[in-house]
Amino acid sequence: WSHAGIHSSSVSSLCHSANKHKPWIETEYQGIVMENDNTVLLNPPLFALDKDAPLHYAGEICGFRVHNGPSGSGSVQFEAVVLDRSTGEGLVRSKEPLDCESQREHSFTIQAYDCGEGPDGVNSKKSHKATVHVRVNDVNEFSPVFVERRYEASVPEGRLFDRIVRVEALDADCSPQYSQICFYDIITPNVPFAIDNDGNIKNTEPLDSKRQRVHTFWVTAFDCGKNRAQADAQVVVTVKPSCKPGWIGWTKRVEYTPGSGSIPLFPSLHLETCEETVWNIQATVELQTGHIGKGCDRDSYSDRSVRRLCGAVRGEVDLLPPPSPAANWTSSLPTLPSSDSSLVFSFNGSNHVAVVPDSVVSALSGDHFTLQLWMRRGGANIQPATAQTRGNRKEEETIVCSTVKNDDSFSHYSLSVHGCRLSLFYWPDVSAARPVKFLWKLEQVCDSEWHHLSLSVQFPSVTLYVDGVTFDPALIHDNGAIPNPAPRQRMFIGACWVKYVGGYHGLLSGVTVRPGSVEPHSVVECLYACREGLDFGDLETLGSGMKVHVNPSQSVLVLEGDDIESFNRAVQQVTYRNSLRFATPGVRPLKLTTSLRCFNEESCLSLKQLEGYLVVLQPDAPQISLSGVGPHLARPAPEFEGPRGVPLFPELRIVCSLSHVLSFVSRPFHHLSALMSDAVAHTLDGCEVQPLGEELNPEREELLVDMDVVRERGLEIINTTAYIAITGAESISVYEDVLRSVRYRLAKGSARFERRFRLSCSEMNGRYTSNELTLEVNFLHSLDSLYHPSHLLASQQQFLHPSHHAGELSGHTLPNPHRNSVVPGAATVIIMVCVGFLVVMVILGIFRIRSIHRRGEGARVGAKEGSSQWDDSALTIIVNPMELVLLQYSNNTE
Repeated sequence: WSHAGIHSSSVSSLCHSANKHKPWIETEYQGIVMENDNTVLLNPPLFALDKDAPLHYAGEICGFRVHNGPSGSGSVQFEAVVLDRSTGEGLVRSKEPLDCESQREHSFTIQAYDCGEGPDGVNSKKSHKATVHVRVNDVNEFSPVFVERRYEASVPEGRLFDRIVRVEALDADCSPQYSQICFYDIITPNVPFAIDNDGNIKNTEPLDSKRQRVHTFWVTAFDCGKNRAQADAQVVVTVKPSCKPGWIGWTKRVEYTPGSGSIPLFPSLHLETCEETVWNIQATVELQTGHIGKGCDRDSYSDRSVRRLCGAVRGEVDLLPPPSPAANWTSSLPTLPSSDSSLVFSFNGSNHVAVVPDSVVSALSGDHFTLQLWMRRGGANIQPATAQTRGNRKEEETIVCSTVKNDDSFSHYSLSVHGCRLSLFYWPDVSAARPVKFLWKLEQVCDSEWHHLSLSVQFPSVTLYVDGVTFDPALIHDNGAIPNPAPRQRMFIGACWVKYVGGYHGLLSGVTVRPGSVEPHSVVECLYACREGLDFGDLETLGSGMKVHVNPSQSVLVLEGDDIESFNRAVQQVTYRNSLRFATPGVRPLKLTTSLRCFNEESCLSLKQLEGYLVVLQPDAPQISLSGVGPHLARPAPEFEGPRGVPLFPELRIVCSLSHVLSFVSRPFHHLSALMSDAVAHTLDGCEVQPLGEELNPEREELLVDMDVVRERGLEIINTTAYIAITGAESISVYEDVLRSVRYRLAKGSARFERRFRLSCSEMNGRYTSNELTLEVNFLHSLDSLYHPSHLLASQQQFLHPSHHAGELSGHTLPNPHRNSVVPGAATVIIMVCVGFLVVMVILGIFRIRSIHRRGEGARVGAKEGSSQWDDSALTIIVNPMELVLLQYSNNTE
């Protein structure tokens, strides 16, 4: 028995010291766990083996350790437990339920360890680390959600479409099975639409806009797990009427307020081609301004005033002046009225010719000169020339033909038109040099509209400006298309030579020649360029492939391009501009012509011409206000008889303002307006001082003006007995200086009791006028002068000759020196008349005192004998006629 016990103790000792092997597991495991669960199914199953089995402790598996994998979170989310220590079976599970949408796959490592050599786990051994990949299986927990709650589309009627609009829904599940939308469905019954599994909606029958303009229905979506969308989507399909190609958004009437700068003409215009493929689009916008003045809106001042405003060189000679005794060579030409107050002459191509006198021609010598004129081909009522009639005139028409003497030689030139060509024929020396012909081909020559031509000759250089735009000539050497001119000075307007070869047929105005240096381009452009026209808003916004062209007069704008969207944006950038503050109001017709080119020319669209009109509204009228004068000016009579007279308007003030109505809303439905005035810097072009009543008597009275100021400013003055007219475009301050220098002077002994004058000013050839300022001039007489025998004699004559006009009682008739005696027997009659006159004067005086008292004016009387200073306001001199009669009677009786 004791031997057996010894053997048992020896075996136990050997077992405890026999943990020689490490546990063994697979190197890699694939695991699956259901979403919202925590048990992981591994493949292969988790078993740890130990070669020390079946030894107690050493051959048993006590546990598994989980280590971080590549994601770094496996040890936190997962754990492994031992199910059977002897077999080594284990289980992997998550500590919390997993979410596939948060993380679909997990990786970590696992390691097994045995129980060691005893219950205390002494000398425990670990296996190698195995990789575990866990995939989270999705659960269909989410429903589809539409990207948009409302889908809209519009389609033309009468057609079937493969796709009108596409709806789209999304599913938040992580797996393809549950995250994909398997099919869509239209849940609204009896609608002519169908939807496929991709969400494309089409119509199942042609739609009719008249029967139903708008279709509204609902659609839903299902994922592959048969979950329905949380909320259905609404689809709205608008049926458009049948597409008609053309411009959409055309406004026939466009209003323009002067001073607005540039405004777009077609802000909402776009071209509809009904899906027709076009590869070239061309649109022509035409603005008709031929009826506004001479071809368009220019400055409304006279030609001479505009030249001054633009800084043109002075010294021009008018070849077609208004008929007068000094300029009678235009008296036989018929004239026509003009909207800008200029004189227009008509030429019929035969006997209407102006022969300029030699005295005028002799001042135009030299080969440096500038010829300027307004021209309109054809008669006064001619219609604009068409493309077929242009250029059909075979005969050359001469406008100006001139031969001038240059020191010891003669030069010759002629300006002519032929069809749509303008030519200048120039001979520097008719006896030696060959003539040169400068030729221009211009549409402006034959369009039967007004155009301004400025020809600057600085031989051999010639520059032509048409409406302020430069045109280069083509030089043609010519042996002489006309007979050699005779070596003597002569100039013709409307034809050439005595036989009047090649007469001009049309209208001319403002034909001038200025010898010497030529005008700068900036001056010519300022003089005659149009102040209104078509323009393009912003060239930087012009799309690629787009072209824009504007003619020199800015009356025609052409757009060309190949992309419809870019073309529509470009059309909306076409603007009208008018730089005049006081633009000419009225209608300007508008035309839009479009041509399209398609790949299939046979079925290409054809668009009709659109017509409309631009209305330039009446501008705010300037208010020219004259103040600071009168209404009475009283001075002693001797001051008017001085060498410089008395200034009539020494404190004159001229103010110009623009009045316009501003509307505003103070309360709902209560509209108020206020009249506002803005002071503006202005230019006047004329003022007139006119004596009221009878005209000035040049032997006794006159109006004087400071001529130095007038000449310095380049103004013109007409001084007659009926009025003084000062003309020329200048600033208000200059006109104030000139008018303040106007003086009234009388001859010695010519003083009367009163004289009235009227002052008024205007601008733009009388288009806007000022208020009329009336001044009453009173002459203060001393008592010494009243007792002078000549005045006594005048008083006697006034009483003894009642047939004289009533105005003579106020001193409007000077005494007749030959009537110097009174019959003594008439003294009684004189006394009776004087007494009656005295009674009338007393009654008038009482009435006047009461009226003055009602107005609250104080009256002061200074009646000291010999005094020459009186109150200037409402002066009335009352002389007792009884004293005069008694004095006269005593003289006669002596």
